[in-house]
Amino acid sequence: MLKLDQTDKNILKLLQTNSKANIKEIALKIGLTQTPIYERIKRLEKNGIIQQYVAILNKEKLGYTIEVFCQVTLLVHSKELIRKFEVAVNKMEEVIECFHIAGNYDYLLKVVVKNMKSYQLFLKNKLAILDSVGNVQSTFIMSSTKKTGILNFNEET
Repeated sequence: MLKLDQTDKNILKLLQTNSKANIKEIALKIGLTQTPIYERIKRLEKNGIIQQYVAILNKEKLGYTIEVFCQVTLLVHSKELIRKFEVAVNKMEEVIECFHIAGNYDYLLKVVVKNMKSYQLFLKNKLAILDSVGNVQSTFIMSSTKKTGILNFNEET
């Protein structure tokens, strides 16, 4: 694990709230010149602390009104079927997140679609046809009370 000092942590906090912040803005807020800020950000990227920069889109304004958590149980837990399932799911554009989990289900998928008909077609024509899928339980998201991608790391990091 890479040891982070307070300046690194401050840079990460700023970038999490605004990944479009430029080097000059970050340098002004932190109180350093641009060169050390640039070098620190490059080091954080190189070491995999910063994995990517993204824009968070408003799904509803783009016409995507249905969000679903799909709990998937596999028929068999063979290495090959697990691999095939993961490869197939990673190609499904409706699936925006996929987690291999422990518990009553094997996988938790977060699916975003335009409407109920789109979800029905996704389930029937993409997910349910996979050889490895034994059962799918769908939980429809009615609203979200907290939605953040910000990691609030502790001071010991």
